[in-house]
Amino acid sequence: MKKKWIYATFRRKMWLRRMLLMMKQITFFILMGTMSLFANVYSQNNVLDLKMEDASLVEVFKEITRKSGYDFLYNYDLMASKGKVTVNVSNVQLNELLEQVLKPRNLPYEFRGDLIVVRSEVIVAQDSVRKSHVIVKGIVRDKLGNELPGVTIMFKGTKTGVSTDANGVFDFRLIPPDTLTLVFTFVGMLPKELQITKWEKEQKFIVVLEEDRVALDNVVVTGYGNVRKSSFTGSATRVSREDILKISGRNLIGALQVFEPSLRMVQNNERGSDPNTMPEFYLRGRSGVASVKELDQLGSTDISRFALTNNPNLPLFIMDGFEVGVEKIYDFDINRIESITILKDAAATAIYGSRASNGVIVIETVAPKAGDLQVRYSGNFAVTAPDLSSYNLTNARQKLAAEWAAGLYEPWGYGDPVMEKNALMGMYLEKQGRVLRGVDNYWLSKPLKTEFNQIHSVYVDGGAEHVRFSVDLRYSSNNGVMKDSYRDNIGAGLTLDYRYKGLQIRNQISYETMKSQQSPYGSFRDYTSKHPYSSWRDEETGELLEEIEGWGNYQQMANNPLFEARLGSFDRNRYTNLTNNLSLNWYVNHYWLVKGQFALSSKVDDTSVFTDPESTTYKNKDLTYAQLGDLMLTETKTNRWNMNLFTSYNRTFGVHNVNATVGINATSTNAKYMSSHYRGFPDADRHSPSYAHEIVTKPTWTDNKTRLFGGFFSVNYSLNNIYLFDVSYRFDGSSEFGSEKKWAPFWSVGAGINLHNYEFWNNYLPFISLFKLKGNVGETGKVNFSPYMAKHTYRVLLEEWYTTGIGAELMYMGNNNLTWEKQLSWNVGTEIQFLQGRVLVDFEVYNKRTRDLVTDVSMPSSSGFSTYKDNIGEVENRGFDADVQWYVMRRSDLDVRVFGNIAHNKNKILKISESLKRYNERVNEHFDKYVYVSHSIGSILTSEYEKNASLGTPVMKYEEGASLNTIYGMKSLGINPANGKEVYQRRNGTITQEWEAAEQQPIGDADPWANGSFGFDVRYKGFYVNTAFRYEFGGDTYNHTLASNVENANVSQYNVDKRVMTDRWQKIDDVTPLKALQDRYYITRPTSRFVQKNNFVTFQSLTVGYDFDPQLIARFGLKTLSLQFNMEDIATISTVKREMGLSYPFARTFNFKLTTSF
Repeated sequence: MKKKWIYATFRRKMWLRRMLLMMKQITFFILMGTMSLFANVYSQNNVLDLKMEDASLVEVFKEITRKSGYDFLYNYDLMASKGKVTVNVSNVQLNELLEQVLKPRNLPYEFRGDLIVVRSEVIVAQDSVRKSHVIVKGIVRDKLGNELPGVTIMFKGTKTGVSTDANGVFDFRLIPPDTLTLVFTFVGMLPKELQITKWEKEQKFIVVLEEDRVALDNVVVTGYGNVRKSSFTGSATRVSREDILKISGRNLIGALQVFEPSLRMVQNNERGSDPNTMPEFYLRGRSGVASVKELDQLGSTDISRFALTNNPNLPLFIMDGFEVGVEKIYDFDINRIESITILKDAAATAIYGSRASNGVIVIETVAPKAGDLQVRYSGNFAVTAPDLSSYNLTNARQKLAAEWAAGLYEPWGYGDPVMEKNALMGMYLEKQGRVLRGVDNYWLSKPLKTEFNQIHSVYVDGGAEHVRFSVDLRYSSNNGVMKDSYRDNIGAGLTLDYRYKGLQIRNQISYETMKSQQSPYGSFRDYTSKHPYSSWRDEETGELLEEIEGWGNYQQMANNPLFEARLGSFDRNRYTNLTNNLSLNWYVNHYWLVKGQFALSSKVDDTSVFTDPESTTYKNKDLTYAQLGDLMLTETKTNRWNMNLFTSYNRTFGVHNVNATVGINATSTNAKYMSSHYRGFPDADRHSPSYAHEIVTKPTWTDNKTRLFGGFFSVNYSLNNIYLFDVSYRFDGSSEFGSEKKWAPFWSVGAGINLHNYEFWNNYLPFISLFKLKGNVGETGKVNFSPYMAKHTYRVLLEEWYTTGIGAELMYMGNNNLTWEKQLSWNVGTEIQFLQGRVLVDFEVYNKRTRDLVTDVSMPSSSGFSTYKDNIGEVENRGFDADVQWYVMRRSDLDVRVFGNIAHNKNKILKISESLKRYNERVNEHFDKYVYVSHSIGSILTSEYEKNASLGTPVMKYEEGASLNTIYGMKSLGINPANGKEVYQRRNGTITQEWEAAEQQPIGDADPWANGSFGFDVRYKGFYVNTAFRYEFGGDTYNHTLASNVENANVSQYNVDKRVMTDRWQKIDDVTPLKALQDRYYITRPTSRFVQKNNFVTFQSLTVGYDFDPQLIARFGLKTLSLQFNMEDIATISTVKREMGLSYPFARTFNFKLTTSF
């Protein structure tokens, strides 16, 4: 693989030149790190001048930092207790100055890289019994084993204490009392107490601090910087890696739904748990119209590719400051994530301008830490089992009884009635004989398998203060429950981090490769439809049958999917992705940062689909041997560079706090797509193009180059931490739009007020510790469209040569005035905390209106084209989000938290184009293909019934006033008790018994009225339990199972649902929800009779774990050790009873996780 990559990059000389530049940068980092070792010794001997009167030690330290570049680590309260200092020296070395200032105050110090650690020797009042000193030592870490510098350690009941050094180490001498309680505190961590009652000459402790969820949420990460949440007027949700791993070890996007209810992932009932199906999801409602609509998807099997590439509602993903694709997020190792921030409104996303309308998800990865070499390992071992609980199919005896009740063995009057009766009874007796012999084949189990999956992740980091590094290795095996389907990932990364005084240079190199395969066993519905009395093997020889009995009225044979699976057909996909991210941070001082980022990425994505020449798909076709076997290849190469250059200023001036950012962003993408088709292969083993008999479609290349450039600034300001103000502005230009409309401005303005910071608040409402009101308004844009929409596109005529060269013809009409889709939105919310911060409430109301939707516009046929793209259309989303957390108990040894959230969104189409109205007419024409036939014609079982079956599925239309998730069909008044026929109501209110395509109207909305999650977390010492439930209510769904597998069940050809015999109209005056069983071959087209409320509660995850005591495992050389058991998709209670996972079944997962560091 490496040779292949080197060869490919050699052909792209410019790309090789860039990679060589990157290698030079890495060499520069290492040389600079070596030089810094000498610079460190020299700088300690710097000559300084310092003159200060009646200054605190803290002020002296700040002045020394300004003059020398050294930072200080100290206990603030301890330094404040040492009183004022007067210093007047000149031309003295740094260490001499420190001796003069600190030694008289009994404050020892030491140099740690570019850090000066000020410590104290503490002597507790002498006990009359114990007269000898003891030494207390220890180290403070977080749960991942990272040392924590600057942890404050106070002696409970006093104002005396010490702090940890740069390596998280503390030590002091004292004369021991009877009992000593140490209190450990650190920003972002929960306080912890350590009580010492037994004394030795040298005491050693390992202390682990837990994260404080509330404290960690005090910062909003925007991707261009961090903003204090207390002064932020936008809407954002931050989630830590630990929280995600307690929900799922693999499904990152699914886990995020638990923490942010407005991030809704659409349940794919067709593809179920297929590991190669990308999820479709959106944030705060759909705002765009897909270019490939439902009618165009009918008959398409590439659902995965559609969901990934044709989702106009996909949020923007930013990882460590750079834009990445959703497929990278789907395959990303959660163990490498530090935190995720979901930005939801204009105030939070406007800085991303034209890419921000669908929301922004910002991901921060783990950065290397200084200190001794540390290795972290995480292993996730999963058992994934198919979930068939939604299937309710008949067994062999029940199926035969259903056939008899349906009248299958009554003569149709098609020929001699006696002969027909004898033939039908002969078929019945043959089936009955099989049933009596005990034949009851469970086809559903044949393509399925309980799989063992695993994820391994190794992270190594360490280094000095000036030069740090990290190496990460990862492997993920994700085998699907359908046999031989899989998605495997291998990745590696290297990070070098160089720091010298105020300069930080960081370079990240990552490589990922993914291999996947669709199951050769085909679609799961090929097995759910098989008769239970039919066998897949020859009863005498035991060999797989190529065909099995069709058992229809004409006994057509049917293909055996198990035979097909044993052939050499395959559908495979592979990609490799190489990324290099370089960032430079220059901390000019404590409040001014200049940052530059540059990223290069190269991705190659290949697919290959091969059909074995022995496949039954070629059966009954007039083909020669040279025409058997097909190979279709595609390749997509994408090269991208991304650049950010900005500066941030964050400073407090008395009661004023200003956080400002200004900068530029540029990105360029070059994508090339190739496809080819070969035919005629000797066998399955020889399937490369060189063995093909003919080239059906020679390699065809398509390329697309895009560039985006933008300038931006943002300001966050607070006055006395009471009055809040935010403003953002961005001006973007994109090559994807028309030459006349490439540039557009985007902006946001926000304001807020912290009522709890008024002086009167504590007097009247002391139990409410936080009460914040905020609001913002802004306009953002969207740019995730199909290529070439604004450009005239030509087809090069390579087959024809002219005297002037090759020819070309116009194949698509562009639009020079095509421009951005724009979204004007406002958001108003409140944040409340009470009961000493134990109860947190967030509530927000929003409205988003997206205009200038890019849609097709009709053209006169005389132009030679039917449509072109223009900006016509408006969509509105309005709703609210609410989140409640209650920390029932927060102690050093016991935590109990209960949480719940809810989101409501109402989607509405305000304006559509004429082309969408024409599309609605195409939908009507689609349903007008219905074939009306007489019940007496037997051929309906093999032809017309199958043609009409596809017309039983609703197809989305677009109408002003409806939503982008509306279900269309005819409004039903139920089954007429007089004759068993369905009665419909037209749009004008009149009644009819005929289904009419033009009279379809909205009969339901798939969007729920509300959705969310709830659960609880409990931690006792090292044990913890976490649960999460998800729910939806108020939305509608069309029950295809009830329509196609019950009412319209083809009892003759396929297995059916057990409900096929119940609730049927049989005679006059019967009031039933389903029509007569004898009318099952008249396919019921979309009707409100099968629209049901989709209310459900899902037990999404249960996690039980234990973190071992660090002092217990230290004897084995370990820093941390954690064991965890997790279950996903445990159970669902739903108001809808239907089959789930039609082409690929759903699954339940049981995870066992081991995490350790040493």
